[in-house]
Amino acid sequence: MSALRAVVFDTDGVLLDTAARHAAAWKETFDGCLAEWQPPGRDPPRPFDAVREYRELVDGRSRLDGVRAFLAARAIRLPPGRPEDPPGCATVHAVAARKERVFSAALRTGAARAFDDVRPVLLRLSRSGIPCAAVSASRHARALLESAGLAGLLGTVVDGELAAVLALPGKPDPALFHEAAARLGADPAHTAVVEDALAGVEAGCRGGFGLVVGLDREGGPAGDRALRARGAHLVLRDLSGLPAALTGGRP
Repeated sequence: MSALRAVVFDTDGVLLDTAARHAAAWKETFDGCLAEWQPPGRDPPRPFDAVREYRELVDGRSRLDGVRAFLAARAIRLPPGRPEDPPGCATVHAVAARKERVFSAALRTGAARAFDDVRPVLLRLSRSGIPCAAVSASRHARALLESAGLAGLLGTVVDGELAAVLALPGKPDPALFHEAAARLGADPAHTAVVEDALAGVEAGCRGGFGLVVGLDREGGPAGDRALRARGAHLVLRDLSGLPAALTGGRP
């Protein structure tokens, strides 16, 4: 661990308290379409589970990948559609656009908030000469980090906008993390990844990162087990223990 020289943080749920907004937006999106997708004569469809299904199927993924994962889990088939499809329920792209519209509306109700432990840890890492990056599948991430006052503490941000330009696949592929580490000038083997999403933890492990930290802010054995099952080397309940983890416990 003493060779770790950089840290790549996930954004939603790790740096910013925005995961609940994403979960609510996904629920509104899917619940508004489920009745339309249900064959006639069947029982009412089961609503989207904003805890379990959010965590297992869509958390950390791009909008399109999240829609595909949910549809596959429910055995629902939709045509892919086209990127210019308006928000709706008829195609995969339309459902993704629907989620974007719902989430964008939610953002207008208030600014993003950084968790209380984030700024002190970023400042401490900066003073220690350890560069940090933020990664997110969301196209809103850069603007949200700026509104929360964190952009100046990060060496780079790899978000959904940049991923689209570079045609980077989403998590659990490690491409976003690899791009962030490269922009920090760090090799993955010498870089730590901090993630709360199961897909993100899997991406960190696939990418050969030196330390993959699962962050379980809610605590509890279920979250710990799920993160470790995806390959997390270490599970923390907040970021205060991260600097010590990077140095193997040395101050």
